[in-house]
Amino acid sequence: MFTITLEDQQYKTYILTDENAGSQIEVVPEKGGIITRWRIQGQEIFYLDTERFTHPELSVRGGNPILFPICGNLPDNTYTHNGQQYTLKQHGFARDLPWEVTEQNTEDKASLTLVLNSNEQTKAVYPFDFQVIFTYELQGNTLAIQQEYKNLSSTPMPFSAGFHPYFLTGSDKNQLEFQIPSGQYQDKNTREIHSFDGTFDFNSDEIDVAFKDLTSQSATVIDPSRALKMTVDYDHMYSHLVFWTVKGKDFYCLEPWTAPRNALNTGENLTVLAPKASCKSSVSLVANS
Repeated sequence: MFTITLEDQQYKTYILTDENAGSQIEVVPEKGGIITRWRIQGQEIFYLDTERFTHPELSVRGGNPILFPICGNLPDNTYTHNGQQYTLKQHGFARDLPWEVTEQNTEDKASLTLVLNSNEQTKAVYPFDFQVIFTYELQGNTLAIQQEYKNLSSTPMPFSAGFHPYFLTGSDKNQLEFQIPSGQYQDKNTREIHSFDGTFDFNSDEIDVAFKDLTSQSATVIDPSRALKMTVDYDHMYSHLVFWTVKGKDFYCLEPWTAPRNALNTGENLTVLAPKASCKSSVSLVANS
């Protein structure tokens, strides 16, 4: 049995439940359309900094923030389009803006559809008319995110998109086992390329690395301390996986991106939609205990 309820918490929060599986997600449309929580039989899957979440001026650290129309940051937060320079903050604006709920379904799964439309605020930093439609689908231990990106402009629209899921982990990250379909990664800070043998140095204050040349559409992390196997599946639009974590914090992020940081300037793996065109994409997260 599937249900969707609406609660007035700090923000209006939609709670999608698969009662047979004991799984549940919480979605906050006005706070960037974010999924803040995901739990299965009482076990939290996502990390959420609840104190930080109470401060609207701060970016959310936790849940599954949406990245659009860029992933990562731009040099000096700027890019040039048609000879004009624009300012766009890290990860874009989709995670900061209110989304609108347009559809709910509880027939064979619990699903919630949200829409983000361009407006004067977005066009000041990203000069395109667009519509982004996400459908969150909860069924059993799987959370699927169906996406549609529409260019409503009369000119081609470049963008990248992605997700920034914060997975809760035990305090000893050295126990984590990684199956990431790439043999090397690039360090964000040093720009150096390193071969990847399935391990990270968790004594580092921060790890921020990007994998490309992915050999499959799936990555897995096993957390023995929580008896949890997380699988991230993504379609061919997603060309990069970013791994990020901070020392002393009980989370890691494994982020599917359609393009690397600064793609609006470099063009690398950038998606460019023709006028009035659209494209669809899918990402799913599976939690096995």
